[in-house]
Formats: sequence, structure tokens, C-alpha cells
Amino acid sequence: MTKELLGLHNLESNPKARKTKIRRGRGNSSGKGNYSGRGMKGQKSRSGGKGGLKVRGLRSYLLRIPKSKGFKSKRATFVPINLDLLEKYYIEGELVSLKSLAKKELIPVGEKNVKILGTGKLTKKLRIKIDALSGSAKKAIIDLGGEILTSKKEAASVKSKKNEKTKVADEKKIEKEPVKAKSEVK
Repeated sequence: MTKELLGLHNLESNPKARKTKIRRGRGNSSGKGNYSGRGMKGQKSRSGGKGGLKVRGLRSYLLRIPKSKGFKSKRATFVPINLDLLEKYYIEGELVSLKSLAKKELIPVGEKNVKILGTGKLTKKLRIKIDALSGSAKKAIIDLGGEILTSKKEAASVKSKKNEKTKVADEKKIEKEPVKAKSEVK
């Protein structure tokens, strides 16, 4: 047997690389004749007879799922952290932030809503970088000489409040300026 050079005239696909097309309804000897693999009578044997069955099946599945009752509030719920926990887990002058609380496993990792409450005694001077504090907790931290650092969110809200104040002041200045008569203006 001599080897022939590869050319367009002698290219062949690999065996079983292409499936042979099933010719339905072309006689009993073809294997898919007479009923074409659909079986005998019934909805599934008709054309377009399968789509509605899916919808029915889905509907029965949905009916089996229990209904969710009640109301879920969209208001943010805070994870409470008391001063006695800060006393126990933090040393003098340490920064209390969401990251440090998660490292010490006081809150779940990725938790954003944390509020420090004033329950318990605090004797250490701490630096706090958390958005929500109760009034008593804030007072206790400041009385000990600790500092409360504003986060980006709080800083942005303070900035917007300042802008509102300047707008109001500008409006008052405009109102106070005397109106000149037409004869004075030239």
C-alpha cells in the first residue's frame, strides 16, 4: 500500500465523528417508521403536544411550595456590641472597627450594621470607627478620653449638611441686598 499525499480529494472525517441523520416516518424497516418513535395515540403523539405539559408540571410544583406569609422589614437590623465586650477584647488605645471586630469573631465577617451600646463598664481609652453608637456609649467613650472617628459615610453626610447651610446663608444675603430703582441704574 503506497501512502498518498494529503489533498482535498482524499480527506475523510474520522469514523463516528458525524452522526447519521435519523429519517423518521420512512417505513417500518428504517426503525423509526409508522409512529416515528412517538408511540400511539395521545397528546404527546400530536404536533405541539408537549409544551402544555411542562406548564402543568410547573404549576403543580408551584402549588406544592408553601406560601411565604408575613412581612419582612427592609429596615437595617444592627448587631449589638456592648461596652463590656470592648473592655474584655481590646487593649488601651486600640482601634475598634468592623475589621477588628470580625477578626476577634465578635461579628460575622462582612457584617456592615454594627451598633455599640452603653451596657457594661469601660475603663480603657479606645478609638472607635463605627457608624452607629448609642448616646450612653458615646458619652462613656468620650469621658474616658477616647475618640470617635467618622467613617466615609458620616463624613459625606456632614459635608452635605454644610452645603445646605451655605445655600441658606446665600439666600439670606440675596434677600438683604437693597433693590435699586430704575433711575439709579445706568
